[in-house]
Formats: sequence, C-alpha cells, structure tokens
Amino acid sequence: MTHAATDWRAHLVEDDAGLRRIIEQSHRIAVLGIKTADSGQSAYLIPEALQKSGFEIIPVPVYYPEVTEILGQQVYRTLAAIPGPVDLVDVFRRPKDIPQHLDDIIAKRPKAVWFQLGIRNDEAAERLAREGIDVVQDRCLMVEARRIGR
Repeated sequence: MTHAATDWRAHLVEDDAGLRRIIEQSHRIAVLGIKTADSGQSAYLIPEALQKSGFEIIPVPVYYPEVTEILGQQVYRTLAAIPGPVDLVDVFRRPKDIPQHLDDIIAKRPKAVWFQLGIRNDEAAERLAREGIDVVQDRCLMVEARRIGR
C-alpha cells in the first residue's frame, strides 16, 4: 500500500491553508462543465472572472458540441485531450454526474480538483483523494481566490 493510499484523507482539503496552497499553485485551470457566454450562468461567469484575474482557463464543456472556443480559448472535449499539465480541474457538474468524469480526471492527473459551491460527492472525492489528488468540495473558487488575494 502506498503512502498516498494510507493517508488519502489528507487530500480532502477544507482548511484555509490548504485552499490557499491550491489557489497559489494553480495557474492552468481546466473548467469541466463550462457554459457559453450567452448562458449567463455561473459556469461561464466564474471562469471569466478567474481568467480576468490572471488564471489560464481551459474550457471543457459537456454540452455545446458545435462550440470550438470559449473565453477565447480552444475547447477540449475531455481533460485527457488537453496538451500539457493542468494544475486544477474546476468542476461545474451535478454531483450525480461527476462519476462519469472520474476516469478522465484521473488520466489527466491534476494536482487538485475543485467542486464548485453546491457540489458535493463524497464517493468521487474519496476516489480522487486515494489517487493522491487534492479535492475541495462545495466552495466557490472565485470567492476563495478573491478572499486570499488572487
């Protein structure tokens, strides 16, 4: 059994120090479930605000098969298709829809996964944590980034 497997709960991040570390170490953020500008939804507005504050946003929409660009960036249909490393996957999916994305998330090996405010799936979080990936649940990345001064 690996060290990561024995203390997987350490990857479930809930404290301010852990949130700060994830945000400060994240530059490339893949947004799973991003929406388009005309949606007017949080799944567009939050990535837009994060991009304006200096994060590189990589759109990974679940819908909009005809869309090739969001926020001026090329769209990818899976996380694994994104070239290069991804620091953080910001998830805008209903809790029940997260399990279908777990293999793709794990294949990409981000440092962390962030389930947006109102999104919690403890089983999915445990699977990711057991893979050594930090997980934040039920928090708004934009709010937390602004709170720590990013």
